[in-house]
Amino acid sequence: MFVRRGASASSIANKRTPNNNGGRLSRSHPVALEWAVDRPGYRNGAFLSALEARRRFQDAEIISYLFVPLTIWAWIGARLWHVLTPPLSSVQLGLTTRHYLLHPLDILSFWTGGFGIPGAILGGTLVLWFVASKEKLPFWELADTLAPGLILAQAVGRIGNYFNQELYGLPTNLPWAILIQPENRLPGYEEIQFYHPLFAYEVLLSLGCLLLLLWLLRGRYSGQVKSGGIFLAYLACYALIRFLLEFLRLDVALVGVVNINLVFFTILFLSAMGILIQRQRLEDL
Repeated sequence: MFVRRGASASSIANKRTPNNNGGRLSRSHPVALEWAVDRPGYRNGAFLSALEARRRFQDAEIISYLFVPLTIWAWIGARLWHVLTPPLSSVQLGLTTRHYLLHPLDILSFWTGGFGIPGAILGGTLVLWFVASKEKLPFWELADTLAPGLILAQAVGRIGNYFNQELYGLPTNLPWAILIQPENRLPGYEEIQFYHPLFAYEVLLSLGCLLLLLWLLRGRYSGQVKSGGIFLAYLACYALIRFLLEFLRLDVALVGVVNINLVFFTILFLSAMGILIQRQRLEDL
């Protein structure tokens, strides 16, 4: 189903059509429910990062100082990523990049459409570098401090996709398949009931990534991890998780015929691993 040219977000929002990436595009889109789940994720992530800040700097206030700008710019980056690379479900509703350019106020209608974590990673990293440079703070040390909290916040936030039935994968008959209600199924899949719980896979794998980061921070070889190693390990680990899950994703974001998220996470993984290896070698010299 396509929306006529010139339709605004308000008219699009009246259509109860599912969106597997950013939520159901309707006035009943559960923004409050998502926030109710995301908020504990932010709090738990900030708390974990504050504990690490107290251990590193003997002061946890730096997390409070960074929390607001990081959150704001991560949200802005995530929204812009969706605007520039909308998934198929949004395109089917007419929520294309062209639509947003013709109706720029619709970009602010964050309950219509969705967000993209690649943009959040880019936005958050850039603002952290900017703040660190401006205040003459150690960027890599701050990034290492934030990394465990970031992956924890992402894991907790994904739980919200269970309640609003977003981020499910390909159809499957596996015992742990999740039932998706008809109103939340993508076009062409209306008669298929059970799907991969992609959000659950990401939660479990993200928690595994968190354990890896904590082991690198506190484990036997923690003293051998150079500055920036924890943050780069977080980027590489999460990029690998998302790269693998993209092959099960139903609602992909295409630029031409290319899955842009697959490309982004491939580049992110290779870049993070390359910089990590380089920094380890340089500081060992």
